[in-house]
Amino acid sequence: MSLRFAATPAGAVAATLLGFTLLRLIFAASIGLGIDESYMVAAGRSFRLGYFDHPPLAWWLAAGAARLLAGDAAVVVRLPFIALFALSTWFMFRLGTLLFGAWAGAWAAFALNLAPVFGVTSGGWVLPDGPLDCALLAAALAFVHALEDGRWRWWLAAGLAAGLALLAKYTAVLTLAGALLYLATQPGHRRWLRRPQPYTSVLLAGAVFSPVVAWNAVHGWASFAFQGGRAADGGFHPLGPLTVLAGGALFVLPWLWLPMMAAFAGALRAGPGAWRGWLCAMLAAPPILLFAAVGLWTKHVMFHWAAAGYLMLFPLLGSLVLRLRPGLRRCAAGVTVALLVGGLGLVTAEVRWHVLPLQRDPGAEALDWAGLAPALAARGLLGGPGAVVGATGWREAGKIDYALGGAATVICLSRDPREYGLAAPRSAFVGRDVLIVTRRPLSAAVLAEDGVAFAAIDPLGTVSLAPALRPGLSALLYLGHRLRVAPLPAPAAPLAR
Repeated sequence: MSLRFAATPAGAVAATLLGFTLLRLIFAASIGLGIDESYMVAAGRSFRLGYFDHPPLAWWLAAGAARLLAGDAAVVVRLPFIALFALSTWFMFRLGTLLFGAWAGAWAAFALNLAPVFGVTSGGWVLPDGPLDCALLAAALAFVHALEDGRWRWWLAAGLAAGLALLAKYTAVLTLAGALLYLATQPGHRRWLRRPQPYTSVLLAGAVFSPVVAWNAVHGWASFAFQGGRAADGGFHPLGPLTVLAGGALFVLPWLWLPMMAAFAGALRAGPGAWRGWLCAMLAAPPILLFAAVGLWTKHVMFHWAAAGYLMLFPLLGSLVLRLRPGLRRCAAGVTVALLVGGLGLVTAEVRWHVLPLQRDPGAEALDWAGLAPALAARGLLGGPGAVVGATGWREAGKIDYALGGAATVICLSRDPREYGLAAPRSAFVGRDVLIVTRRPLSAAVLAEDGVAFAAIDPLGTVSLAPALRPGLSALLYLGHRLRVAPLPAPAAPLAR
């Protein structure tokens, strides 16, 4: 890369892409899969048009990488998400360039990589948010082209990208609603509502999403019902919206979030006449404001749910950064990069060596249970392809299933089995013996709380789950004879992840 090219917006974005992609690859290879990642990779080995928790795109990406590269190591299944975030960085650059100029786009792309909720989690972990962000940015970019250019190809591209966003995560519908809100409120572009292009785009998005609707129809609308019921507990929390917004600020980084929200407020004040800022504000408003409002009646709002809204404010942030003194920009960027790299290094060290003086071991959640399969095989407990291994919760089920690599059927014995309740319902294994792997002591009373019983339960001792990194991380083994299950009453409140 020549010095002359590096001094251009495109050169700056190329440096951003190369540097942060390399950082993500190193980080991805340094730690194991988290709880949600293990669950998605393991439960997603079987191809389906839908899954209990989310639409299927992220599950398909992880499974496709594992099959293409003949392995499901953490870095392998994370590769599609790292690649998609590199593409997201480029889309952000192009979107910012179209709206506010090339350098605004370059700073928007750079800031996107600094925000942990995007640059770390969405950018390198097996989660629905990575493909969601990429598809939403592609849809926004095509939408801007369509508004100004008007050619059918841009409207169709926007519809296709919108459909892919829905295929990644249901919350994409909020950003798409923001696009409709923009068309309804911006006088210069309202004319498009009298033309067929936007409606054709919506129909195309619906066609791409239709397999998920079909899957839900066959499975009793399980995924829609689960997601629709996660944000209701019947209480009243007057400070809830502030808590949700503060959590978003922490996930984005406060010194990015504050100017971003200032730019958001400025765009709202400027109104529809300043259409570029108004577009960003309308795309961002539904997720940010809705989930803040939901905080009034539930404590179950996850701070990253509104991330798609903040995503659409980065072009405004890039434009705002250009107004700062060059020295201040460089200083803030350098300090933030240093903090990010240092934070990733600390996380890696904690996962691998437990360096923090904490009683709880948070890094253990990102350890793969690599010792489980060899230990069970050495004791002759897997018992061939018909073996059934039980877990006492969906989190442990994902860890166990990922560690065993398909060597046994994994079932979840709890009342909240998530995808395992559809893929391997415990009722299908009544009368079978089940090898139970659990982190907590097990008893008939504990199992009865989840409507499960066995004719007898034999303790089989313990097994080390990650002997190379955490010799003390172990699980208890039990052999349950002749499984019995009883119907469960509906839970009193949603079980939120």
